Amino acid sequence: MPSEAEQWWERVFGTAPEPHIVVPLVTVTVALILVFSGGLWRLFRRIVTMVHEAGHALVAVLAGRRLQGIRLHSDTSGVTVSRGRATGTGMVLTTLAGYPAPALLGVLFGALVITDLVVVVLGLSALLTLGVLVMVRNLYGVFTVLAVAAVLGGVAFYAGPEIQASFVYLITWFLLLGSVRPILEMQAKRRRGAARDSDADQLARLTGVPAALWVSVLLVFALGCVALGGYLMLEPAVSAIDAGS
Repeated sequence: MPSEAEQWWERVFGTAPEPHIVVPLVTVTVALILVFSGGLWRLFRRIVTMVHEAGHALVAVLAGRRLQGIRLHSDTSGVTVSRGRATGTGMVLTTLAGYPAPALLGVLFGALVITDLVVVVLGLSALLTLGVLVMVRNLYGVFTVLAVAAVLGGVAFYAGPEIQASFVYLITWFLLLGSVRPILEMQAKRRRGAARDSDADQLARLTGVPAALWVSVLLVFALGCVALGGYLMLEPAVSAIDAGS
């Protein structure tokens, strides 16, 4: 009989049952609704903001800056404060890291999903949530992170393998597709003169490269991640359909 440690290892790193081929198609449809609706997007956008700010925070630490904290606001915006040189490569990379973070995490999750490591995705999500919780410096932010943690915990401990797989597909699609809309929203605010301190404008001041070009770079990168992640997520379903036809 396997030991508890062996059972834990198998649960986390063993391959999960492959979901039905309709799961990727249904979950991408739901994710599209969440991203391109009005009220639902305002509600779930907070998840993208969490990952965005976590991206700033992680790169700030890796660049040798002193991380002061993260604040998440009720209008779905957020801010990450770090101390260090006001210019230079570290500051550029820290400023740049926010918008690509959800797209990159979505690609990583997609790669894990196609290898059936569903529980690893849940574990990484939990670690990310814990890391943000430790650094959050306002009450609303704490409430938001705890709400996300409660959902993750409920799925991880109480849902069956099929529900877990569907949930992971959904959050992966949501991160991929949800990485695009904030960039479009930023540019729309910039046109109205309402986002003079956006990441793109900060990058323009730091590098001398026009903010509009930074917006284009961020958008192309996000769309590339959507294409790559989408291929990873949909290829098994398309192959199964082709094999059955």
